[in-house]
Amino acid sequence: MYTGIPISAWVFQLGSMLCENGEHRLRGFAESVMQGPRTVAEQVANVLREAIASGTIRAGTPLRQDELAEQFGFSRMPIRDALRQLEAEGIVSIHPTKGAQVARMDGAEISEIYALRELLESEALRLSVPSLSGAKFDEAEQVLDQIDAERNVGRWEALNRAFHLALYDACGNHQLLGLIEAHHNAADRYVRILLSNLDYRSRSQTEHRELLAACRRRDGDRAISILRKHLREGSETLVSAIREDGLSRKS
Repeated sequence: MYTGIPISAWVFQLGSMLCENGEHRLRGFAESVMQGPRTVAEQVANVLREAIASGTIRAGTPLRQDELAEQFGFSRMPIRDALRQLEAEGIVSIHPTKGAQVARMDGAEISEIYALRELLESEALRLSVPSLSGAKFDEAEQVLDQIDAERNVGRWEALNRAFHLALYDACGNHQLLGLIEAHHNAADRYVRILLSNLDYRSRSQTEHRELLAACRRRDGDRAISILRKHLREGSETLVSAIREDGLSRKS
Protein backbone atom coordinates (compact mmCIF):
# COMPACT_ATOMS: atom_id res chain seq x y z
CA MET A 1 0.00 0.00 0.00
CA TYR A 2 1.30 3.48 -0.88
CA THR A 3 2.79 5.32 2.08
CA GLY A 4 4.25 8.42 0.42
CA ILE A 5 3.21 12.07 0.70
CA PRO A 6 -0.59 12.42 0.86
CA ILE A 7 -2.39 14.75 -1.54
CA SER A 8 -3.01 17.38 1.14
CA ALA A 9 0.69 17.51 1.98
CA TRP A 10 2.01 17.89 -1.55
CA VAL A 11 -0.67 20.47 -2.35
CA PHE A 12 0.66 22.61 0.49
CA GLN A 13 4.28 21.86 -0.44
CA LEU A 14 3.77 22.77 -4.10
CA GLY A 15 1.75 25.82 -3.14
CA SER A 16 4.58 26.95 -0.90
CA MET A 17 7.02 26.72 -3.80
CA LEU A 18 4.79 28.56 -6.23
CA CYS A 19 3.17 31.25 -4.06
CA GLU A 20 4.71 33.97 -1.89
CA ASN A 21 2.33 33.02 0.92
CA GLY A 22 2.66 29.33 1.81
CA GLU A 23 -0.94 29.33 3.06
CA HIS A 24 -2.24 29.73 -0.50
CA ARG A 25 -3.41 26.52 -2.12
CA LEU A 26 -3.17 25.49 -5.76
CA ARG A 27 -6.24 27.61 -6.50
CA GLY A 28 -4.10 30.72 -6.22
CA PHE A 29 -1.45 29.34 -8.52
CA ALA A 30 -4.06 28.20 -11.05
CA GLU A 31 -5.47 31.71 -11.16
CA SER A 32 -2.02 33.22 -11.60
CA VAL A 33 -1.18 31.13 -14.67
CA MET A 34 -4.45 31.89 -16.49
CA GLN A 35 -2.66 34.80 -18.16
CA GLY A 36 -0.95 32.47 -20.64
CA PRO A 37 -2.42 31.14 -23.89
CA ARG A 38 -2.58 27.51 -22.69
CA THR A 39 -5.88 25.81 -22.01
CA VAL A 40 -6.87 25.11 -18.41
CA ALA A 41 -6.17 21.40 -18.94
CA GLU A 42 -2.66 22.17 -20.22
CA GLN A 43 -1.97 24.40 -17.24
CA VAL A 44 -3.11 21.72 -14.80
CA ALA A 45 -1.04 19.11 -16.66
CA ASN A 46 2.04 21.35 -16.43
CA VAL A 47 1.69 21.76 -12.66
CA LEU A 48 1.15 18.04 -12.09
CA ARG A 49 3.97 17.10 -14.48
CA GLU A 50 6.41 19.33 -12.60
CA ALA A 51 5.32 17.97 -9.23
CA ILE A 52 5.71 14.38 -10.43
CA ALA A 53 9.04 14.97 -12.16
CA SER A 54 10.48 16.70 -9.10
CA GLY A 55 9.31 13.91 -6.81
CA THR A 56 6.87 16.14 -4.89
CA ILE A 57 4.13 13.71 -5.97
CA ARG A 58 5.59 10.22 -5.75
CA ALA A 59 4.95 7.16 -7.88
CA GLY A 60 1.77 5.32 -6.92
CA THR A 61 0.03 8.42 -5.52
CA PRO A 62 -3.71 8.40 -6.36
CA LEU A 63 -4.85 11.43 -8.38
CA ARG A 64 -8.55 11.86 -7.60
CA GLN A 65 -10.43 14.19 -9.92
CA ASP A 66 -12.73 15.62 -7.24
CA GLU A 67 -9.86 16.42 -4.90
CA LEU A 68 -7.73 17.95 -7.65
CA ALA A 69 -10.65 20.03 -8.92
CA GLU A 70 -11.15 21.45 -5.42
CA GLN A 71 -7.45 22.20 -4.94
CA PHE A 72 -7.02 23.87 -8.34
CA GLY A 73 -10.37 25.65 -8.22
CA PHE A 74 -11.53 24.27 -11.58
CA SER A 75 -14.28 21.91 -12.68
CA ARG A 76 -13.61 18.19 -13.12
CA MET A 77 -13.54 18.38 -16.94
CA PRO A 78 -10.12 20.09 -17.34
CA ILE A 79 -8.74 17.89 -14.56
CA ARG A 80 -9.90 14.80 -16.45
CA ASP A 81 -8.39 16.12 -19.69
CA ALA A 82 -5.10 16.92 -17.93
CA LEU A 83 -4.90 13.40 -16.51
CA ARG A 84 -5.58 11.93 -19.95
CA GLN A 85 -2.79 14.08 -21.39
CA LEU A 86 -0.38 12.84 -18.73
CA GLU A 87 -1.52 9.27 -19.35
CA ALA A 88 -0.64 9.67 -23.04
CA GLU A 89 2.84 10.80 -21.96
CA GLY A 90 3.24 7.73 -19.74
CA ILE A 91 3.37 9.79 -16.54
CA VAL A 92 -0.04 8.78 -15.18
CA SER A 93 -1.82 5.44 -15.35
CA ILE A 94 -5.64 5.29 -15.36
CA HIS A 95 -7.50 2.17 -14.28
CA PRO A 96 -11.18 1.76 -15.29
CA THR A 97 -12.30 1.21 -11.68
CA LYS A 98 -9.41 2.41 -9.49
CA GLY A 99 -8.94 5.75 -11.23
CA ALA A 100 -5.70 7.63 -11.91
CA GLN A 101 -2.38 7.38 -10.14
CA VAL A 102 1.18 8.46 -10.81
CA ALA A 103 2.78 5.77 -12.97
CA ARG A 104 5.44 3.71 -11.28
CA MET A 105 9.01 3.93 -12.49
CA ASP A 106 9.82 0.94 -14.62
CA GLY A 107 12.96 -0.26 -16.39
CA ALA A 108 11.02 -1.58 -19.39
CA GLU A 109 9.30 1.78 -19.80
CA ILE A 110 12.64 3.59 -19.73
CA SER A 111 14.00 1.32 -22.45
CA GLU A 112 10.91 1.89 -24.61
CA ILE A 113 10.96 5.68 -24.18
CA TYR A 114 14.65 5.95 -24.99
CA ALA A 115 14.38 3.59 -27.97
CA LEU A 116 11.68 5.85 -29.42
CA ARG A 117 13.71 8.95 -28.60
CA GLU A 118 16.66 7.46 -30.46
CA LEU A 119 14.58 6.83 -33.58
CA LEU A 120 12.81 10.18 -33.56
CA GLU A 121 15.74 12.37 -32.58
CA SER A 122 18.19 10.70 -34.96
CA GLU A 123 15.86 11.48 -37.84
CA ALA A 124 15.31 15.05 -36.68
CA LEU A 125 19.06 15.58 -36.36
CA ARG A 126 19.69 14.11 -39.82
CA LEU A 127 17.19 16.54 -41.34
CA SER A 128 18.32 19.51 -39.28
CA VAL A 129 22.14 19.49 -39.41
CA PRO A 130 22.53 20.69 -43.03
CA SER A 131 20.32 23.73 -42.40
CA LEU A 132 21.24 24.79 -38.87
CA SER A 133 22.41 28.40 -38.65
CA GLY A 134 25.45 29.68 -36.82
CA ALA A 135 23.11 31.54 -34.48
CA LYS A 136 21.38 28.28 -33.55
CA PHE A 137 24.75 26.64 -32.83
CA ASP A 138 25.62 29.58 -30.59
CA GLU A 139 22.26 29.24 -28.82
CA ALA A 140 22.92 25.55 -28.16
CA GLU A 141 26.37 26.35 -26.78
CA GLN A 142 24.94 29.01 -24.49
CA VAL A 143 22.48 26.45 -23.12
CA LEU A 144 25.40 24.11 -22.33
CA ASP A 145 27.13 26.95 -20.47
CA GLN A 146 23.92 27.49 -18.50
CA ILE A 147 23.82 23.81 -17.56
CA ASP A 148 27.41 24.01 -16.31
CA ALA A 149 26.56 27.02 -14.14
CA GLU A 150 23.09 25.95 -12.96
CA ARG A 151 22.86 24.72 -9.37
CA ASN A 152 19.10 24.15 -9.35
CA VAL A 153 18.50 20.48 -10.18
CA GLY A 154 14.95 21.30 -11.21
CA ARG A 155 16.27 23.39 -14.11
CA TRP A 156 18.64 20.77 -15.55
CA GLU A 157 16.08 18.78 -17.49
CA ALA A 158 14.55 21.90 -19.03
CA LEU A 159 17.99 23.07 -20.16
CA ASN A 160 18.88 19.59 -21.40
CA ARG A 161 15.69 19.60 -23.48
CA ALA A 162 16.41 23.11 -24.80
CA PHE A 163 19.84 21.97 -26.01
CA HIS A 164 18.52 18.95 -27.87
CA LEU A 165 15.60 20.83 -29.43
CA ALA A 166 17.90 23.61 -30.62
CA LEU A 167 19.79 21.05 -32.71
CA TYR A 168 16.55 19.71 -34.22
CA ASP A 169 15.10 23.16 -34.91
CA ALA A 170 15.83 23.15 -38.66
CA CYS A 171 14.40 19.68 -39.40
CA GLY A 172 11.34 21.24 -41.06
CA ASN A 173 8.91 18.70 -39.60
CA HIS A 174 6.63 20.09 -36.91
CA GLN A 175 4.90 16.75 -36.34
CA LEU A 176 8.25 15.11 -35.66
CA LEU A 177 9.18 17.86 -33.21
CA GLY A 178 5.85 17.40 -31.45
CA LEU A 179 6.51 13.68 -30.99
CA ILE A 180 9.99 14.41 -29.65
CA GLU A 181 8.56 16.93 -27.19
CA ALA A 182 6.02 14.35 -25.97
CA HIS A 183 8.72 11.76 -25.34
CA HIS A 184 10.86 14.32 -23.51
CA ASN A 185 7.85 14.89 -21.25
CA ALA A 186 7.56 11.15 -20.65
CA ALA A 187 11.29 10.93 -19.86
CA ASP A 188 11.36 14.05 -17.67
CA ARG A 189 11.49 12.47 -14.22
CA TYR A 190 13.95 9.83 -15.41
CA VAL A 191 16.28 12.48 -16.86
CA ARG A 192 16.23 14.36 -13.56
CA ILE A 193 17.34 11.23 -11.74
CA LEU A 194 20.03 10.63 -14.35
CA LEU A 195 21.43 14.16 -14.04
CA SER A 196 21.18 14.52 -10.26
CA ASN A 197 21.13 11.23 -8.34
CA LEU A 198 23.68 9.42 -10.48
CA ASP A 199 26.34 12.12 -10.88
CA TYR A 200 25.84 11.85 -14.64
CA ARG A 201 25.86 15.54 -15.53
CA SER A 202 29.60 15.84 -16.27
CA ARG A 203 29.55 12.83 -18.59
CA SER A 204 26.38 14.07 -20.28
CA GLN A 205 27.89 17.50 -20.84
CA THR A 206 31.00 16.00 -22.47
CA GLU A 207 28.78 14.09 -24.88
CA HIS A 208 26.68 17.21 -25.53
CA ARG A 209 29.75 19.21 -26.52
CA GLU A 210 30.97 16.40 -28.78
CA LEU A 211 27.55 16.34 -30.41
CA LEU A 212 27.53 20.10 -30.92
CA ALA A 213 31.04 20.05 -32.41
CA ALA A 214 30.02 17.38 -34.94
CA CYS A 215 26.96 19.44 -35.88
CA ARG A 216 29.08 22.56 -36.38
CA ARG A 217 31.26 20.56 -38.79
CA ARG A 218 28.07 19.47 -40.61
CA ASP A 219 29.14 15.89 -39.98
CA GLY A 220 25.65 14.44 -39.77
CA ASP A 221 26.73 10.80 -39.59
CA ARG A 222 29.09 11.45 -36.68
CA ALA A 223 26.51 13.60 -34.89
CA ILE A 224 23.87 10.86 -35.17
CA SER A 225 26.36 8.27 -33.89
CA ILE A 226 27.14 10.43 -30.83
CA LEU A 227 23.44 11.06 -30.20
CA ARG A 228 22.55 7.38 -30.34
CA LYS A 229 25.36 6.46 -27.97
CA HIS A 230 24.32 9.28 -25.64
CA LEU A 231 20.72 8.08 -25.44
CA ARG A 232 21.53 4.37 -25.20
CA GLU A 233 24.02 4.82 -22.38
CA GLY A 234 21.62 7.11 -20.53
CA SER A 235 18.91 4.49 -20.81
CA GLU A 236 21.19 1.69 -19.66
CA THR A 237 22.42 3.71 -16.68
CA LEU A 238 18.87 4.45 -15.56
CA VAL A 239 17.64 0.89 -15.97
CA SER A 240 20.61 -0.42 -14.00
CA ALA A 241 20.07 2.14 -11.23
CA ILE A 242 16.37 1.40 -10.86
CA ARG A 243 16.90 -2.36 -10.78
CA GLU A 244 19.94 -2.41 -8.52
CA ASP A 245 19.99 0.74 -6.41
CA GLY A 246 16.37 1.07 -5.37
CA LEU A 247 15.64 4.30 -7.21
CA SER A 248 12.21 2.98 -8.10
CA ARG A 249 9.54 4.74 -6.11
CA LYS A 250 7.41 1.64 -5.76
CA SER A 251 5.86 1.06 -2.37
